[in-house]
Amino acid sequence: MNARNLLRRNSDSSSRVPVATGSIGFFIIALGLFLLLWKSNTYESSPKIVTISRGENFAQVVDAFTASGLLNQPFLFKISGRLFGYAGKIKIGKYSFQSGVSNREILYAISTGTSTANPAITIYEGLRDTQIAKILKREVGIDSVRLTQLLSDTSLIHLSNHGAASLQGFLLPETYEFYWQLDEKEIVREMLTEFRKFFADTLQKRAREMRMTIDQVLTMASIVEGETVLDPERPTIAGLYYNRLRRHIKLEADPTIQFVIPNGPRRLLYDDLKIRSPYNTYQHYGLPPGPINNPGRKSILAALYPERHNFLYFVADGSGGHRFARTYDEHLRNVRAYRRARTLSKGQ
Repeated sequence: MNARNLLRRNSDSSSRVPVATGSIGFFIIALGLFLLLWKSNTYESSPKIVTISRGENFAQVVDAFTASGLLNQPFLFKISGRLFGYAGKIKIGKYSFQSGVSNREILYAISTGTSTANPAITIYEGLRDTQIAKILKREVGIDSVRLTQLLSDTSLIHLSNHGAASLQGFLLPETYEFYWQLDEKEIVREMLTEFRKFFADTLQKRAREMRMTIDQVLTMASIVEGETVLDPERPTIAGLYYNRLRRHIKLEADPTIQFVIPNGPRRLLYDDLKIRSPYNTYQHYGLPPGPINNPGRKSILAALYPERHNFLYFVADGSGGHRFARTYDEHLRNVRAYRRARTLSKGQ
């Protein structure tokens, strides 16, 4: 081999070394980026619902996500968050991730507040404020104590002639969608907005025609709500209680006793009727001081548009409904019929 060929051969070899080194370097970088950002996190239970709460830092979030089974390689996820600047941008929220989600997708979601899993929360008819607060604490992560404190702020109602001492009765039963740890005042405002939409001008006018405040209407509606689950009965029961009010007869409404007993609801005892409370309608005439729960639309409409009749008494019929009576003697017959039905049902 002459000198010229040897020189050419050495030159070709030296030019290929940087190319090979560069390819290896590029492969290492690509592999690193893939592991840090794009490698899938897989799990059997899908989707995974995770939360970031107020005051949590990135390290706490990683620990929580790891404990939930969301992250396959927590260490790589932590490096990714810090290396690419996501760690300082996390936002509170409730997030839902399907199996196969990458670190980058998770980091993007929690740094922008997207992909949140906003629960559809149904507030059922007849719940008390304290029960609603517990549900929202569990499902939305709010401070139930602060929410309960806000429920005394009647300035949030924004309706004339409301006459309320608290927001009990004004939290309209509905299915709501709230962000995780949404500010408690915003939750109250949204629920009151739904109430105002429903209790519009026509219903407000009707309350004035009845010479009742909105709070008094809701108080009657809450008693109706506590008495029956049958929609056709609601106007009948409302009419019956209005009859008793007009005749200056005590309402003697069992739901008002359930409201004041500490361990209710349960089967009432005769001693319960002796409880001293302004809500005890077995002891006091007229409506109680305020609503005993948050009634639904149909009970509110029943309180505004009661059925006209002469009923003054009613008792359960043993099959989910009630028997109504105009006189006390007729009522006693209905009571005996109910007791016979209950005895027969126990014997079967």
